[in-house]
Amino acid sequence: MPPTEPDVIERQIRIRATRDLVFSYFTDPVKMTTWQGITAELDPKPGGAYRINVTGRDILRGEFTAVEPPERIAMTWGWETQGHPIKPGSTQVEITFTEEGETTRVKIRQTGVAAPERLNTAYGWQHYLTRLGLVAIGRDPGPDPWVDPKAAAQA
Repeated sequence: MPPTEPDVIERQIRIRATRDLVFSYFTDPVKMTTWQGITAELDPKPGGAYRINVTGRDILRGEFTAVEPPERIAMTWGWETQGHPIKPGSTQVEITFTEEGETTRVKIRQTGVAAPERLNTAYGWQHYLTRLGLVAIGRDPGPDPWVDPKAAAQA
């Protein structure tokens, strides 16, 4: 799906699961780590922490700005990784959950990503949405190939 604005990334997936269930995979730390990350610190309320050790070496950090179960989540977003150009809080992510018959459409819209990082960020969202789609219907996505096993063992 092409971006609608120059600094916007949009990705979506339809999952054959209820909106409540899919929403919970973004707010429950145990469920989060079944599809993204090796550890998660989530406090799903405005001002609450959003911190995920994604690969054992790359840590995503932000703050929830809106939590409207089971329809919408918004947060700031960036990487703690030293030298990464997307700093914590420097971009905004909005996730909407729309019931469509027996499926839930999850749409992610991220703004504020500079051009050099847009492609990698979009690819990352697509990778993790695919894993979410499997987990939410009870399938095992297998090990995340992006996780560094040595770093993960130390986390």
